[in-house]
Amino acid sequence: MAAKKSKKDNKATDNTIAVNRQATHEYTIDETFEAGLVLEGWEVKSLRDGRIQLKESYVEVRRGEAWLCGAHVSALLSASTHVNPDAVRKKKLLLHRRELNRLIGSVERKGYTLIPLSMYWIKGRAKLKIGLAKGKKLHDKRAAAKDKDWERDRARIMKHG
Repeated sequence: MAAKKSKKDNKATDNTIAVNRQATHEYTIDETFEAGLVLEGWEVKSLRDGRIQLKESYVEVRRGEAWLCGAHVSALLSASTHVNPDAVRKKKLLLHRRELNRLIGSVERKGYTLIPLSMYWIKGRAKLKIGLAKGKKLHDKRAAAKDKDWERDRARIMKHG
């Protein structure tokens, strides 16, 4: 007799909420970190509906804390009437002290930037993958595009023989 499949197996495994595709084009990412977020109730509901945009957002370090700035979370129409939603509110990031100290040192001394790469769910909690990055120059962007095109062409050639 075949084993029964649970309901969890039938559920989609894609937990991604949003991805910042522009980040890999504009920056070279050296290291990534996973951070939790401090959210309000209406923001969680909006995230479940996928109403967030990370395109122009960045991570700022102030007074020993990391903050997500510029991320646009659109409020649902069914949000509570007594709540005044602010779409671009700064959200505090939850990181371990050791990680924060490392990030602060890299940003202040080595000239790195912190950018959000993607947002996803883990065990019902919203997590943000942030990258420690340096900006690309124009010639770096051209070289990366050239390499990407060559990989695509090479795969096509290998496929057809």
